[in-house]
Amino acid sequence: MNLLLDGAPKTVLIGGVEYPLNWEFRTSILFELMIQSDELSDKEKLVQALQLYYGDGLANIQPQMLQEAVKGILWFYSCGKPDQKMSKGRGDDDGDKKQAYSFEYDDAYIYAAFMSQYGIDLERAEGLHWWKFRAMFEGLKDDEKIVKIMGYRTAKTAGMTKEQRTFYSRMQRLYALPRSKTEKEQQDALIAALQSGGDVSVLLDGGTGNAE
Repeated sequence: MNLLLDGAPKTVLIGGVEYPLNWEFRTSILFELMIQSDELSDKEKLVQALQLYYGDGLANIQPQMLQEAVKGILWFYSCGKPDQKMSKGRGDDDGDKKQAYSFEYDDAYIYAAFMSQYGIDLERAEGLHWWKFRAMFEGLKDDEKIVKIMGYRTAKTAGMTKEQRTFYSRMQRLYALPRSKTEKEQQDALIAALQSGGDVSVLLDGGTGNAE
């Protein structure tokens, strides 16, 4: 799906039927924070992801379609391009998977960047689609502080001068994030939970009333 030609989706296709989902940007930020959490099991994350995106509409999804509903979440979260990662500031071109940003710890930097570059107050923003948010995040200019910080965190120091290595080492310590899963690891964990959970409806039994 092309954002310019097709627009930002507000539904996902499950079993040949379109189902609405929570498309606003805060939903996917909460999803990302949730799957980075160490306090929830992968199966708990799976259940909460379904509830977060589909809300009351989850009751309308047939139990046998819940695995497809999870795949719909991953498709939507990845902006329709599951093999394409957040590119700006990433250091994972050759397997060096460094976390570039955190919505939990970089919230002020991200807020300031959107206000500075786009004039968007993210605290008050209503109806901002996740795909549009991601596009604008990707489009932040190099002089925005969050972009510089992402560059520091993911910089590869091989081939740098001693002075450059010293500088980047200091910046990486200054802006270090607590260890958490990368974007790829997050999605892999959710897929693993889906596969190990077998029938997803069993996981939801007693939680949404979907499973019988």
